[in-house]
Amino acid sequence: MDIFAFREYVLSLPSVEESTPFDDVTLVYKVGGKMFACVDLEQFNRVVVHHSAERGEELRDSYSEITPAWHFNKRYWSDVSVEGDIPDVVIRRLICESYIFTIHHNVTPKSLREQLLRSCRDAGMDVE
Repeated sequence: MDIFAFREYVLSLPSVEESTPFDDVTLVYKVGGKMFACVDLEQFNRVVVHHSAERGEELRDSYSEITPAWHFNKRYWSDVSVEGDIPDVVIRRLICESYIFTIHHNVTPKSLREQLLRSCRDAGMDVE
């Protein structure tokens, strides 16, 4: 996966916002004002994703290319190498999981969360 395919996929998700709040090279992706992924624009070698503590442990046990995220709460954020053996379809699934997890656990108020989940269902996404 390259940066162009990554951006095309992430921006195809409903109501995603792209910004550079930290510096000029870190692309941050938000839904409902809450971050669910980020990448380094200059060195696109990993994607940072958000997940439950249990899912993080499961991912790290399953893939050597997935490690605790640098500069993030390591229980809830992981680095996913895009240069390893993880297929692009798995990376896309992890991004989607991060997106849905963030909507469920971080987006408030409830009315916005429900609106975003409705948009996801309308787009054919599994939000459970």
